[in-house]
Amino acid sequence: MTEVKIIFANDELISGNDARKNFVAQQKAGHCSVLIEDTHFIVIKEAEKANLEKVRSTAGNIARDLAAQKVEKATVQDGVLANVFSGLDKEEVFTAFAEGWNLGSYQFLSYKSEGERFNTELKVDESDMQAAVQSGKIRAAATAFSRDLMNELSDVLNPETYPEVLKQKFEGKDVEVTVHGKEQLEEMEMNGLLTVNRGSKYKPSFVEIRYEGDASKPLVALVGKGVTFDTGGISLKSGKDLSSMRMDMGGSAAVAGAMQLLVDSKANVNVVALIPMVENTPDANSVFPGEVIRYKNGKTVQVGNTDAEGRLILADALIRAGELNAEYIVDIATLTGAIVAALGSEIGGVFGDEELSFIMKKVGDQNGDFVWPMPLVEAYDKSLASDYADMNNISSLNFAGSITAGLFLRRFVPENSKWLHVDMAGMMSKSSASGYYAKSATGYGARLLADYAVEVSK
Repeated sequence: MTEVKIIFANDELISGNDARKNFVAQQKAGHCSVLIEDTHFIVIKEAEKANLEKVRSTAGNIARDLAAQKVEKATVQDGVLANVFSGLDKEEVFTAFAEGWNLGSYQFLSYKSEGERFNTELKVDESDMQAAVQSGKIRAAATAFSRDLMNELSDVLNPETYPEVLKQKFEGKDVEVTVHGKEQLEEMEMNGLLTVNRGSKYKPSFVEIRYEGDASKPLVALVGKGVTFDTGGISLKSGKDLSSMRMDMGGSAAVAGAMQLLVDSKANVNVVALIPMVENTPDANSVFPGEVIRYKNGKTVQVGNTDAEGRLILADALIRAGELNAEYIVDIATLTGAIVAALGSEIGGVFGDEELSFIMKKVGDQNGDFVWPMPLVEAYDKSLASDYADMNNISSLNFAGSITAGLFLRRFVPENSKWLHVDMAGMMSKSSASGYYAKSATGYGARLLADYAVEVSK
């Protein structure tokens, strides 16, 4: 079918016995898209009208259903969205709908021999909403970029090629990209990166992306864990399928997507992205449990477990954020399984400054990258003690793993910076397509970080 119009209705509003029966039958079968001649019908229940996440999810479901039916173009007719989601800001509704539509159409087909990309084009009749629709497309594109990075294979995206991907992405834009290779990292004393990456055949990298939309604003540092594959090192992971460990760079993907969103939105912010890139693999050169790392700030860390490597490289990046005099710092990482046990797979955990944690929660409630403020329990800090160094990279406790990881990172936060840590391990991927999420990588964090940077820069 070439083109359809989108109508929000219920079965009583559909004329004709056969049409109504078809509609009801498909709805009971769980289909969100019901095509009758040239019209696409979808039911929106009263209880589901109230928030922008429902708008995004609805749009994503429609887009995916219509694409599966090879519909080339769909038109949202004048007044439809404003009427259905009447309790929400009109521009925000159109932005959310366009965002959800484009993300619902997302596909990663690079390695499918018979994969054919097909997306249904979205048209909106209302001329005064075109800017809002374009904003939604920009937001979706940034999140899709994060998904692409996370979905990519580890032999394609590794610590040596990853910087080139980012340089190409931001080429020609008002952004400065600086890549520090192994030799520069040795000069900069980034010993966490150098140690974690010792077993890899690739050289480590550290990328800085600077965007000055308004240089007078306070500097916000976005720090993303870039472990392009995590075997666990000598403390080897076990499992039937470890292929998802290519997504252990999800924090860095979030940061990269956030930068794209800020740049393409021409946001009035002063932001630097800091991305340490390593591969954590075992070989004769790998770091062994028990070794001690001395950081540039003089602190020493005993490596109790090589699978707790993310915090070891984030420590270097936090020190670097201090050198750049960042007023606000947010680090984000697929850091602990403990956060999944605590919060599940629908929400991330945020630690650090209490006031800023709740600001970030409100940002996430609005844009769909949900977070929940978590405590840094002081009594647990002593569990990081080491007999051989200033601290251990793992806790002696058999609980509160996400909290003690946050406490470890806090020890490297610059004294004058306002800091948040986001543990996104549970939000890394989805096991099935639903709403505006495709199966696999979510792109979580890109919108969260970008919108947070805008909020604290007001």
